[in-house]
Amino acid sequence: MGPSPFLKEGTAPCIYKTMWTKKNLQALTQEKMGDYRFVVASNRQPYVHSFSRGKKIGWQRGVGGVISALDPVMQACQGLWVAYGNGDADQKVTSKDGKVKVPPDKPSYLLKRVWLNKEEEMGYYYGYSNEVLWPLCHMAFKRPVFRQEDWEYYKRVNEKFAKAIVEEINGKKAFVWIQDYHLCLLAKYLKQLAPYQIITAHFWHIPWPSYEVFRICPQKKEILEGLLCNDLLGFHTRYHCNNFLDVIDRELESKIDRERESVVKNEHETLIRSYPISVDYQGIQTMSESSEVKAFQDALVEEFQLSGLRVLVGLDRIDYTKGIPERLLAIDRLLEKHPELREQVVFLQIGVVTRLHLTPYKDLNDEINALVEQINWKHSTPGWKPIIFVRRHFSLIELLALYRISEAGIVSSLHDGMNLVAKEYVASRTDGKGMLVLSQFTGAARELTDAVLINPFDKEQFSDGLYMALSLAEEERNKRMTKMREILQNNNIYRWAGKIISELLKFEFAE
Repeated sequence: MGPSPFLKEGTAPCIYKTMWTKKNLQALTQEKMGDYRFVVASNRQPYVHSFSRGKKIGWQRGVGGVISALDPVMQACQGLWVAYGNGDADQKVTSKDGKVKVPPDKPSYLLKRVWLNKEEEMGYYYGYSNEVLWPLCHMAFKRPVFRQEDWEYYKRVNEKFAKAIVEEINGKKAFVWIQDYHLCLLAKYLKQLAPYQIITAHFWHIPWPSYEVFRICPQKKEILEGLLCNDLLGFHTRYHCNNFLDVIDRELESKIDRERESVVKNEHETLIRSYPISVDYQGIQTMSESSEVKAFQDALVEEFQLSGLRVLVGLDRIDYTKGIPERLLAIDRLLEKHPELREQVVFLQIGVVTRLHLTPYKDLNDEINALVEQINWKHSTPGWKPIIFVRRHFSLIELLALYRISEAGIVSSLHDGMNLVAKEYVASRTDGKGMLVLSQFTGAARELTDAVLINPFDKEQFSDGLYMALSLAEEERNKRMTKMREILQNNNIYRWAGKIISELLKFEFAE
């Protein structure tokens, strides 16, 4: 790897003192990044094209926190997003070199799709990313599965991403912003292929584990060395930063500067920073008050026969870290302790099915099905059942409508980096109503302290939290929501992106 970039002295870019907005972020990138390429790299793509009935091609926005956070940022920055193209119609709408303008209904930036074969997808994504790194980083008591062949595919796909990015920047200088745990080695390959052209930041969207957990990973040294090829490495919380530095201290020969919050390895410095991710507060607020959302609210009430009922809502990928079985058991206990809520309350859970190729996810899906059937049989009466479980994709507008018809949104993650569903829920409640029931094991709980905080492992306390959310006086509910909304208004997605990009812009390209 060639010489590393270094920080300029006294040449920090303009930091806007006013509230960060889409306009501010656009001005920053245009003023300071105009001569360079700006590239985001992630496994998951922001928009997916697929065939519908009659071979007609449709599209939908990708799911997950990375997409929710970065799509509005990229619309503001008008950069290039490189991601894995997994839609069955993706290749039909892209150019020969795999590019397409997105969002499809209002193009503002380029998406370049990287194509993977089945073996690469199974080894890199289902194998190493989700059977090693995901359980390793989440304290959800699932044992990682280490297979050497998965690691080989993981390396191969990271290198494939690097080649795609270098091909796109085509000799120009570029800032590359890498997302999440799928691309730990990308910075290393980028610096090998183009050592004088690229400055990299990597944001880790999930928790970083303690040393005692991470030390079991057979490829721990390669992962750490790959991450330290970045110039800037970001986590959601200071706790995760400290965990990372503790792991480095015990595993690699390097110089750690705790005051500067950096690591020097092989004469290359990596800054370690915490950046709590957020949502597009203003965009969600505006959309939530639209006639489209109101129409979807009415449609949802009619579709699920919710008229006259007090609605609790949950939205998650069906993943063992999200605490969905614990949530169902808390609903069961709530109805046992408060039988007067029967025929008054309904819990509507939207669950997006993922990773069913993997046994823990298939088992979880079966467990959820059994619990829903058991609890509904136990408590239902003619014309009413307490749980409605829906497995289908909801658009952002539908999700906002879902949030707004509820008295409480439930986020019960057993372990989570941040959780943007919690923040979306609060941002959508421009009416000051609703209440957030939030796991204390999410990053969001550190900011949204006026939510009803619960321990999802404690069924009694969880059910009491649900009852409290339903019982809060209107004045108290409004006061709590107002405080949480003010926090999100100030700490919005553009502030998160602006702080990271501002830090990136302090670096000089290597000569």
